[in-house]
Amino acid sequence: MPHYRDEAIILRTHKLGEVDRILTALSKNHGQIRAVAKGVRKTTSRFGARLEPFMVADLQLYEGKNLDTVSQVEQLANYGAQIVSDYATYTAASAIVEAAERLTRETSTSQHYMLLLGALRTLSQKVQPASQVLDSYLLRALALSGWVPDLDSCQGCGDPSPIAFSVHTGHVSCNDCTMPGSVRLGEKGLRLMTHLLRGEWEQIELADASVKTTVSGVISGYLQWQLERGLKALNHVER
Repeated sequence: MPHYRDEAIILRTHKLGEVDRILTALSKNHGQIRAVAKGVRKTTSRFGARLEPFMVADLQLYEGKNLDTVSQVEQLANYGAQIVSDYATYTAASAIVEAAERLTRETSTSQHYMLLLGALRTLSQKVQPASQVLDSYLLRALALSGWVPDLDSCQGCGDPSPIAFSVHTGHVSCNDCTMPGSVRLGEKGLRLMTHLLRGEWEQIELADASVKTTVSGVISGYLQWQLERGLKALNHVER
């Protein structure tokens, strides 16, 4: 039976039978993995505690027809303890891994993996507000998946000072070209979206709280439009 080895981030797990568990993980080189971890719910399991959400592990797996099988696990990082200790951090991390799972079901690159790894590490360190880490991750993950928002100039006339963003098209527009359904974010809101997309934290911190809240809603709407339905975890995120 063919086997392979890769480092991966555990996205979620669920029970299988009495002692097994099915895990979904995003790996660095093999995309999204679904695998059975046999016997991990036994008290004598060697690596059950290493296969929990938000953990990073070096996995050895055997390929299967529908599900692979985990044969060896070495823990590389455990962000879970720091993440679950704070509600805002936990809900943001839950939304991030849910988005990662949805966006990488069909295809992914090592960039998706590294982006997720960086987001979880930042959340665990609590050096940035959790909601802003989430917003930045969502925009950048959407961009990696082919939905790069165009924030530079009006789609209709090229005006370099747009004021509104369309969650349907991912484009911005000026006052004259704004279509129904677009959200008028103004210069400050669109500038914040640009900083979030680039991960420019010093600039993000300077934005007004009301602007951050509005932009968060727009990013959630843009994600929902592209995925055709929202993320369950977003309902619990503190904004």
